[in-house]
Amino acid sequence: MEMKAMDFIQSEFALSEQQRKQMEALPDLYRHWNAQINVISRKDIDNLLERHVLHALAIAKVIRFPSGSRIMDIGTGGGFPGIPLAILHPEASFHLVDSIGKKLKVVEAVADSIGLKNVTVEHNRAEKVKNKFHYIVSRAVTDFASFEVWTRGKMEREQMHKHIPNGIFYLKGGDLRNELKPFAKRIKTHKISHFFPQPFFEEKYVVQYKYR
Repeated sequence: MEMKAMDFIQSEFALSEQQRKQMEALPDLYRHWNAQINVISRKDIDNLLERHVLHALAIAKVIRFPSGSRIMDIGTGGGFPGIPLAILHPEASFHLVDSIGKKLKVVEAVADSIGLKNVTVEHNRAEKVKNKFHYIVSRAVTDFASFEVWTRGKMEREQMHKHIPNGIFYLKGGDLRNELKPFAKRIKTHKISHFFPQPFFEEKYVVQYKYR
């Protein structure tokens, strides 16, 4: 199953040899760390490449982060979506934030094991992070209205992408119509099933929120 998922990731994203090796190393690394610090649900650990890595990479179907851009991953947990996106974008920098410090130990250990140099971590609540970023990513840590409040004041004015303004790329599932209605003028939802055919991605979305 994992090899099939890896081949699909390779076909979708044309990974370099190094990137493929980094991605392939993730299942064993997370099995090792999950036995000590639970960061991945047990039902998902044997499908890590599809349900966590590929899910994270759905954001890269909406935007490829430009070289030099700074991205914050809020509520990263064990490193998703930040770690897979950092592998795919070696010329961008990723700041992974979580309020639970022991989870960040896993993130640091995984990044170190695969030689990932463009990842930093911060043990903090999102709203207390001081730096500014070109993009913010996350995976379903709360309702979008609360999440948007956490991100206020954290977006750089400098625009990095010619066609896509700075903003949030939020992985979320289910019926989002009422949740996103207050943001209708700035929101665009992308069905992940339009990118990836696996049944797991039905009713899952990349929510794009434009700051400009």
